[in-house]
Amino acid sequence: MGFLDKLKAGLSRTKQAVFGQFNDVVKNFRKVDEELLEELEEVMITSDMGAVTTEKVLDELRERIKTKNIKDADVVKNELADILRSEIGEGAPLDLSTTPSVILVIGVNGVGKTTSIGKIAHNLKQSGKKVIVAAADTFRAAAIEQLAVWCERAGVDLIAQKEGADPASVVFDAIAAANKRRADVLIIDTAGRLHNKSNLMEELAKINRIIKRELPDAARETLLVLDATTGQNAVMQAKKFKEAADITGLVLTKLDGTAKGGAVFSIKEEIDLPVKFIGVGEQIDDMQPFDAQMFVDALMCDDERVTNINWDEENWEDA
Repeated sequence: MGFLDKLKAGLSRTKQAVFGQFNDVVKNFRKVDEELLEELEEVMITSDMGAVTTEKVLDELRERIKTKNIKDADVVKNELADILRSEIGEGAPLDLSTTPSVILVIGVNGVGKTTSIGKIAHNLKQSGKKVIVAAADTFRAAAIEQLAVWCERAGVDLIAQKEGADPASVVFDAIAAANKRRADVLIIDTAGRLHNKSNLMEELAKINRIIKRELPDAARETLLVLDATTGQNAVMQAKKFKEAADITGLVLTKLDGTAKGGAVFSIKEEIDLPVKFIGVGEQIDDMQPFDAQMFVDALMCDDERVTNINWDEENWEDA
């Protein structure tokens, strides 16, 4: 099964429970009027898309209806899909321009941070990169063991110390190993502390000082992992973390377990950070670089239309 099929399957709950209602709304209206738009607004709010994003999208939709003199409700749905693609934006690729490049991964406990690291490491290795992972979450019980399992699945090296060790010390050792082994990418796991704790900022600052001192010219990414099932709570987490760290992109997990996939749009609108990876399953290859067109079409298009789209899936997976 290719990732497009997995994406469609993984987003089925959101599509059936929420975005599928777009079809019902369109079928129930023969003319394009304000009542139709009000029905679409309700569906968007129900999907946890957020009031700000919903208002912005509908304002743009009203303008297109007026400018293009749209009379067909089916055309309205197509225009809405086009607006949503534009709204969410394209996922910016990782900056891996140096050897090694550094990916710092942050997020609260329970969002799928450790599994995301394993899946991203697998994805990078499949594209030909040599990856080393640093187990700098030394405080959570069994965090190192869990990460070790995922690194073994991905076939990448893990640098770790004992539980309770100084995270910055682990990062120092991992940088030395990355240089010695000529790794392409160093992925650093961090403790999933609550986002409103000052020690998060202190720990990240210490880790960042080590990276800056030891790898001053390295390309850097700081990825925030968010659980899509938490909807607007994920938006609040992202806002808090953005205040504490120089985030370069988002990783959205558990999209297969929610009927509120509209939160993806709300997160992008309110946080203004690119979505770089999405996860739609439990398997190691169920996370891939984000593609806006594929995401929106998997949600909104008829199955036949999605199947017949000429995706260059092999190249996309290696992006």
